[in-house]
Amino acid sequence: MNTQTTFKTEHAKRYLSTLCKHFGHKVPVQLDGKHGRIELPFGQCELAAGDEALDLTVSAETKADLDKTAQVIASHLERFAFRENPQIEWH
Repeated sequence: MNTQTTFKTEHAKRYLSTLCKHFGHKVPVQLDGKHGRIELPFGQCELAAGDEALDLTVSAETKADLDKTAQVIASHLERFAFRENPQIEWH
C-alpha cells in the first residue's frame, strides 16, 4: 500500500536533507542529492526534491502502518517547515 503528497516549497532540498539527517540517527536512511529514503520499522518514505516542491511517497504493508508512517513523516515535516505552515494531505 502507498500514499503520496506534494509540499510546494522553494526549500525542498533543505527539508529533504533535514528529514533524512534527523531520522538517520534512529533508522536506516539513504540520501543522494535530491532523493532520499527513510526506513521506519513500520513503513518507508521515498522523498524527491524539485525546484518548487518536495514529493513524498509513503508505503507500508497494512493500512494502520501506512497511516502511522504518513503521520510520523508529516508531523516532522510540519515541525521543520513551521514557517511555511505546510498543509500535508495524503492521496
